[in-house]
Amino acid sequence: MFTPIILAGGTGSRLWPKSRAALPKQFLNLVSEQSMLQETVTRLDGVEHAPAIFICNEAHRFLVAEQVRQQNLEHSGILLEPVGRNTAPAIALAALHATVNGEDPLLLVLAADHVISNTTAFHQAINEAKVLAESGKLVTFGIVPDAPNTGYGYIKRGDAGQNGGYDVAQFVEKPDLETAEGYVDSGLYYWNSGMFMFRASRYLEELKKFAPEMLSICQQSIATETTDLDFVRVEKAIFETCPDDSIDYVVMEKTSEAAVIPMDAGWSDVGSWSTLWEVSDKDENGNATRGDTMLHNVKNSYVNAEQRLISVIGLDDIVVVETKDSVLVAAKDQVQDIKNVVNQLKAEHRPEFEFHREVFRPWGSYDSIDNGERYQVKRITVKPGEKLSVQMHHHRAEHWIVVSGTAKVTNGDETFLLTENESTYIPIGVVHALENPGKVPLELIEVQSGTYLGEDDIVRFSDRYGRTESK
Repeated sequence: MFTPIILAGGTGSRLWPKSRAALPKQFLNLVSEQSMLQETVTRLDGVEHAPAIFICNEAHRFLVAEQVRQQNLEHSGILLEPVGRNTAPAIALAALHATVNGEDPLLLVLAADHVISNTTAFHQAINEAKVLAESGKLVTFGIVPDAPNTGYGYIKRGDAGQNGGYDVAQFVEKPDLETAEGYVDSGLYYWNSGMFMFRASRYLEELKKFAPEMLSICQQSIATETTDLDFVRVEKAIFETCPDDSIDYVVMEKTSEAAVIPMDAGWSDVGSWSTLWEVSDKDENGNATRGDTMLHNVKNSYVNAEQRLISVIGLDDIVVVETKDSVLVAAKDQVQDIKNVVNQLKAEHRPEFEFHREVFRPWGSYDSIDNGERYQVKRITVKPGEKLSVQMHHHRAEHWIVVSGTAKVTNGDETFLLTENESTYIPIGVVHALENPGKVPLELIEVQSGTYLGEDDIVRFSDRYGRTESK
């Protein structure tokens, strides 16, 4: 028995425009009908384990909660990092949370954004790692390389271990191509997967040895942990002082108890559109497609259509990705330069850096379908039983038209029901709220008009989700 620790942080900017700061790749359905986070948990079916602990940042907490709910996944808490401080502190928080009741479980640390196609081989590696972890080793999983790759760090194996696997001889940084070729030819090196297994107490012991300040800060910040719905919160002011370091640098590269289990399970970290093409099903011309696409005389390309038909003619080795508000066209061997586009979007404070046109909230979602200088039109979906905050706006009025479902509306001193084809008007400065009291989704069109239409023009009076800033 072990407890999975699912690391669900990160932005996945190399998969823009699908992956955005507010909806990164771990929450997207990139390789199946499940999100990558959901795939991470469900691929553990078939091995005995305790409910998982999820770790994410504050901004993504409702995404994790909703995707866990969609799959009816049991969990042992969604642990919120007040600020990102890399993997070593995140895993420390999880280990401390897992031992709060005097237990000392084995922990299987997994990233929420990896692809593993051979679950049988994955389960076998887990079972081999359990033996080593139970003997006190800190185990990492080394991916058997199928080609030299300059995008991954490597692990050099040492002597064979008494209980299986190998001692770790060395962790090495991402190499150049010639060095990577030598690593693969030697048969002694594996790709560093970023997955680990160890007993919680052993990780904390080694962290105390090599980074006592980091451990102390994590202990202090979680000593007063509080729960809010599914979420476990730690003390922000204390955790903000924590050093920012990876588990590899802080512990695994320094401990004498590191072991590696080789794993050949069709693993990929899906770090770019080209690697997603590699792990996707392809047609006879080597093309991987999703959505409504039409290709003619095209080879070895990746085409992903979200909203409309995408036609490609006479091109090879390209990537085309379309969303509701953006289109990416790139040579497949230059997709690493997406970071330049993302950095420019961020520098110019463009919304395409952070948000999709459709934005998900704990109560549902809204899609900004049109806008102009003094107006904005949104399609709003409210899940059954959910309610937006009681709020008011200083600079805009709103018109609500119900398309389907039933809306319970608070408009000033009045509270009333609206059904299909009915509408109401919310003047500037009037306190209002919107709720779905029914059993089917509520769909409505919202027309905003005024001098300022930003999401920060909200004064909240009450909110069931504990939010204070974002809608």
